[in-house]
Amino acid sequence: MTEEPNLESVEETEEVDELAAVTKERDEYLDTLQRLKAEFDNYRKRVARDQQELAARAHERLVKELVPILDDLERALAHEGDLDEGIRLIHRQFSDALAKEGLSEIATEGKFDPHTQEALLSQPSDAEEGDVIQVLQKGYRLGDRVLRPARVVISAGSNG
Repeated sequence: MTEEPNLESVEETEEVDELAAVTKERDEYLDTLQRLKAEFDNYRKRVARDQQELAARAHERLVKELVPILDDLERALAHEGDLDEGIRLIHRQFSDALAKEGLSEIATEGKFDPHTQEALLSQPSDAEEGDVIQVLQKGYRLGDRVLRPARVVISAGSNG
């Protein structure tokens, strides 16, 4: 008498094999996902560390440029007789150091520009309406960005 394979047992074996294959695939995906997460966490930490180092080097470079100006200021204060000339020299050095860092003065001639200027007052004058007639505080750009808008008085036109 030959035994025929039990159909239920064959189906159970196939289901077990399929379940094992799906479980193995799930475990592989999970392992890959965990490795990617760890790599991304390491990447994020490395980028944060690099940004901190870059900022520290930028600060160091700026301070190195400003220290000689501090030295000159101390020398000017020690020699009171030529204080005006010393202050002019220090102002020029300080302006040059900031210009090397990308600082530039915002132009204030002509019409009022709301993107780079802040109008604090409007008053009658012989100038055309909307023209800048007085600068109360200089404005500056750092690269393409407005660091501080120029504070100005604009013309309201003539009285009569």
